[in-house]
Amino acid sequence: MRITHVITRLIVGGAQENTLATVLGLRQIAGLDVRLVSGPATGPEGSLADPALDVITVPELVRPVSPFKDLAARRKLEKLFRNQKPDIVHTHSGKAGILGRIAARRAGVPIIIHTIHGPSFGKFQNAAANFVFRSAEKYAAGFTTHFIVVADAMKEQYLAAGIGRPEQYTKIFSGFALEPFLAAKNDSALRDRLGIAPDDFVAGTIARLFKLKGHDDLFAAAPEIVRRNPKIKFLLVGDGPWRGRFEAEARGRGLTKHFIFTGLVAPAEIPRYAGVMNALVHLSQREGLPRAVPQALAAGKPAIAYDCDGAREACLDGRTGFLIPPGDLAALQNRLVQLAAEPLLCVKLGEAGRELVRDNFAADKMVRDIYNLYLKLAAR
Repeated sequence: MRITHVITRLIVGGAQENTLATVLGLRQIAGLDVRLVSGPATGPEGSLADPALDVITVPELVRPVSPFKDLAARRKLEKLFRNQKPDIVHTHSGKAGILGRIAARRAGVPIIIHTIHGPSFGKFQNAAANFVFRSAEKYAAGFTTHFIVVADAMKEQYLAAGIGRPEQYTKIFSGFALEPFLAAKNDSALRDRLGIAPDDFVAGTIARLFKLKGHDDLFAAAPEIVRRNPKIKFLLVGDGPWRGRFEAEARGRGLTKHFIFTGLVAPAEIPRYAGVMNALVHLSQREGLPRAVPQALAAGKPAIAYDCDGAREACLDGRTGFLIPPGDLAALQNRLVQLAAEPLLCVKLGEAGRELVRDNFAADKMVRDIYNLYLKLAAR
């Protein structure tokens, strides 16, 4: 069976890590020929591209809307599919999802699958953009064999928008290598290097420093949090276009010593940073199911997350952490101060989170579920 995966760009991010784990896992299965196609990986978020991955790069496949490049990318993808003759084209992310599915249809690919890692429309953007993206998704759904969603919330949102039919959707959690997170320790040497005292309470984020990731709300809530508990430190793991802006905001609020910016961290190093956290704070308002939440839970850390999209499917309120309404800074302040004051509660929530993740988020389970779906669709 020949399978080609297509993604817009291989930057450091949840959808990209999911795609790579899927491709690498499927390549271990006898009888599968698995290819990976991507646009160029550029930007401060870092790249996951590696010569060993044997990625086919389409330079015109870029994230911003660009009519000339988009047409060229679609034509190149169509030519590629005609030459490869894949049995399945499996697309990921917004731009690659639309162009890749159009190209696959024009090339006569029998099975076309799209994974919805996160919503392409919603309250996070204006009405005009929502109309364009919703219309494009409806059009592409007309020749999509099946959708994979990383959370039930994505299925609900897309069906409510008139995209696809219920039987076209399968939920498969975004898996990852659990062992490094399960083994994560509170590394005193790393804490020393980061300027974290042994008795500091570390509230961490694992996210790109960019819009919609919730850092603005964290900075707005931070002064009151620090006033109530001066031993709280905020560890921001990741990089992005807004790093300079956030560093300036920390200085402007007089909180420089309370905010620690790690810069770009390789995915393999994330478990070390999760290990020195006491809790994860995830305030994104646009996610399928935020990958950082199950990663932190696997490390035994409770999560505080905005109740957006699929967050509630890993951050179980009162069981593995706390869900709070988006934008509710008072709730954020109260829950974070509460966790800092109740270490036994942190342990209880973290252990429950570990069990949830062990059962549902292993990478090999994700790969196995995707492979079984391929077989099921091929048999039809």
